[in-house]
Amino acid sequence: MKYFKLSEFDSPDMVGSGEAMDKEFLSRLDQARSLCDIPFKITSGYRTKEYNESLLARGYKASANSSHLKGLAADIACTDSVKRHKIITSLLKVGFTRIGIAKTFIHVDNDPNKPANVTWVYG
Repeated sequence: MKYFKLSEFDSPDMVGSGEAMDKEFLSRLDQARSLCDIPFKITSGYRTKEYNESLLARGYKASANSSHLKGLAADIACTDSVKRHKIITSLLKVGFTRIGIAKTFIHVDNDPNKPANVTWVYG
């Protein structure tokens, strides 16, 4: 990868867990970052089951079957509408078809077990 270190994708409760990220996902994310020419700050990459459950317990809208658990998802920090447009455009150009938009981040995943060609907003 040109733009990322695996450690950026570590679950907060397990150093080195970024190694569990799907290599195709990371390659595609790296391509999107190259096209976008804006740094991507990863706020969530791989998640252990325990960490994901702790998010649910604290009231976060984490899914019990989150693609983060499979190393197939990342959240990219973003609060600026111009940057949000550029990031989403680059993700779509490299073939991502699952994008979630929140006030402070963009979720992207390529989970083959979930519907493709979807974009959603977090309330």
